[in-house]
Amino acid sequence: MMNSFISWIGGKKLLRSKILEAFPEQGTFERYIEVFGGAGWVLFSSERHAKMEVYNDVNGNLVNLFRCTKHHPEALQKELEFILMSREQFFDAKEQMEVKGLTDIQRAARFYILIKESFGSDIRTFGVRPKDMANAIEYISEVSKRLRMVVIENQDFERILKTYDKKDALFYLDPPYYETEKYYPDRFMPEDHVRLKEALGRIKGKFLLSYNDCEYIRELYDGYSIVEVDRTHNLVQGKGKEKPRYKELLIKNYS
Repeated sequence: MMNSFISWIGGKKLLRSKILEAFPEQGTFERYIEVFGGAGWVLFSSERHAKMEVYNDVNGNLVNLFRCTKHHPEALQKELEFILMSREQFFDAKEQMEVKGLTDIQRAARFYILIKESFGSDIRTFGVRPKDMANAIEYISEVSKRLRMVVIENQDFERILKTYDKKDALFYLDPPYYETEKYYPDRFMPEDHVRLKEALGRIKGKFLLSYNDCEYIRELYDGYSIVEVDRTHNLVQGKGKEKPRYKELLIKNYS
């Protein structure tokens, strides 16, 4: 089980084992689609989930980073070669992201810096925890190999569901959680939760959906299989303190 090469808001590192346990039996799906790809923790948890694999995210900079990692790992590593973790570098990269005329690789490198050097990977605020950047950059080569046969898309969730839906499809969805939308870098409105539920009701394939445990989501998906899971709260720090448990839901349209 390999790790993702980045962190992302709402990443599923701590929950991925339970998500994999909730997958339908291997061989019952021929295509695997991550609709809200993010850091791709579930994608990277297996050497291959299905014959066809699709990674999608609506964030264009994130998708560009994945595409450059897949197709041009050495060029991306070269661009990142002289990184020194610093507040000045972080804000330089942030400013440069607004400049027109950057190549895809230059943009990907700067976005990688913002993710790696920001607090909680929010790409907004500089984080001060030291990171081994040399090993992280070297790891891009391994990630590139894993992405070799993965289709990478940059589409709205509804379009992805329509494009790849078949009876032998498995969609894994990890949307922005209800009432936490403001923490995500991309626009996701309260009505999009309803739009997502309605779109999932029209598909022929299977879906597995992760959400925060709240009454609204439980009512919205009433009639589907809902499994309650929990994990440690990774934002609580401090030695000797027992970390609180955070409840989440896995919702699926299969038994």
